Amino acid sequence: MTAGLTWAGILRLGLVQTSLGAIIVLTTSTLNRIMVVELALPAVVPGLLVGLHYAVQMLRPRLGYGSDMGARRTPWILGGMAVLGAGGTLAAAGVALMGESLPAGLALATLAFFLVGLGVGAAGTALLALLASVVAPERRAPAATILWTMMILGFAVTAGIAGGLLDPFSPARLIAVSGGVSLLAVLVAALALGRLESRHPPIARAADGPRPPFRAVMAEVWADPDARRFTVFVFVSMLAYSAADLILEPFAGEVFGRSIGQSTALAGLQNAGTLVGMAVMAVAGAGVFGRRLASLRLWMVGGCIASALVLVLLGVSSEWRGRWPLEGVYVALGLANGAFAAAALATMMQLAGPRGANTRSGTRMGLWGAAQAIAFALGGLGGTVLCDVARRVLGSAQHGYAAVFLVEAALFLAAAILAARLAGGASLRLPNLLPPSPLQEQMR
Repeated sequence: MTAGLTWAGILRLGLVQTSLGAIIVLTTSTLNRIMVVELALPAVVPGLLVGLHYAVQMLRPRLGYGSDMGARRTPWILGGMAVLGAGGTLAAAGVALMGESLPAGLALATLAFFLVGLGVGAAGTALLALLASVVAPERRAPAATILWTMMILGFAVTAGIAGGLLDPFSPARLIAVSGGVSLLAVLVAALALGRLESRHPPIARAADGPRPPFRAVMAEVWADPDARRFTVFVFVSMLAYSAADLILEPFAGEVFGRSIGQSTALAGLQNAGTLVGMAVMAVAGAGVFGRRLASLRLWMVGGCIASALVLVLLGVSSEWRGRWPLEGVYVALGLANGAFAAAALATMMQLAGPRGANTRSGTRMGLWGAAQAIAFALGGLGGTVLCDVARRVLGSAQHGYAAVFLVEAALFLAAAILAARLAGGASLRLPNLLPPSPLQEQMR
C-alpha cells in the first residue's frame, strides 16, 4: 500500500489550484485586453501592472521558508487565496474606474495587482510544498501534473464562461463577474482544504532543533547544482512563455477584429490546448507509449521547439487575416506549451522529492517560483514595450505583434538547448505507474 496522500486527496489539492487559476486568468488576461482595446490605453500600462504582480512574487522563497518553519501550510494557502480574491476584485474595480478617472483607476489597480502577486506567491508556494511533503515519492511527479492540469482547467472554464458573461461589456458587469469568480474560488479552496492536512501529516518530519535562518537555507539550496541548473531553465523558458502572454488577446482584437467575448474565447481555446498537452505528456510519462517517450527531457525539449514553431506561424498570420485558422493556431500553441510545462513540473517535483519531507521543500519551490515570477515580470513588460516600439518603428500594429512572437520563438529555442543540457539522463522520467505488458517483459 502506498503511503501518503491518496489520489482523491491530490484531486482536492487540484481544486485549490483550479480556484487559483480562475482568479488569475481574469486578472492577467481579460483585464489587459480591456485596458488596451476598450479603454485604448498603451499596452505598456497592463504590462506594468502585471509586471508588478510578478515582481511581488520575488518574495516566494521567503514565503516558502515561512511555510517550512510553521506547523501547518494550510493557513498560508487559505490566507493567500483570500488576499488573491480581494486583489482580483479590486483589479476589476480599478480597470472600471479608469474609464472615469485614469489616475484614480491606476492607483487602485496598482494596489490590487500588488495584492494579487502576494496572494499567488503565498498560496501557490505553500500548496506545492504541501504536495511535496504529504505525497509519496512515486506519486509526486504525476500529482504535480494533475495540479497544473486542474489550474489550466480553471483558466479554460473561467475564460469561456466569463467571455460570455462580459458580452456586451460594461464596467458594472466586469466588477460583478470578477467579484463573483473571486468569492466562489476562495470558498472552493476552503472546502477542498478542510481537515486535509491534519488527516495527512508529512510522510517524514525534519529533526527538532533550532530553526536555521532564511539566508542559510537559501545558501544551502543554491549550493545544489541541479537546483541551479533547473532555475536557469525555468527562467528562460518562462521568459519565452510570458513574452506574448499579455498581447495574445489584444492581437486577436486589433489585428483580426475579434470582440472581447471572441478573444476571451480564444484564450479559453489556448488554455484547453494546454490542458490536453499536459494530459498527453502525463499519459506518455506513465509508460503508455513506451519508456523512450517517458523521458521528461524529451518532452521539455520537444515542447519548447514546437512552441517556437507555432509562434513563427502566429508572426506571419496577419498576412493572411481573411483565411487564417486562428483558432487552430491558438490550440496548437496551447498543446506545445502544455507539453513542455508538464514535463518541467514533473522534473521540479523529482528534484524536490528527496527533500520533500523536510523543511527545505517550501524554500526550493519558492526559488523556482521566484525564477518564474521574475521571468514573467520581465517577459510581460518586455513584450508589451517591444510591441509598442516595434509598432512605431515598423509602422503597423500587425508587424509590432509579429516582432514579439519572433523574439519569443528565439527564446524558446534557447530554452530547448538548456533543457537538453539538464543533468539527470534516464532519471528524468516519470515513474511508470502501469504494469509492463507481455511484449515489454519479453523485450527485457
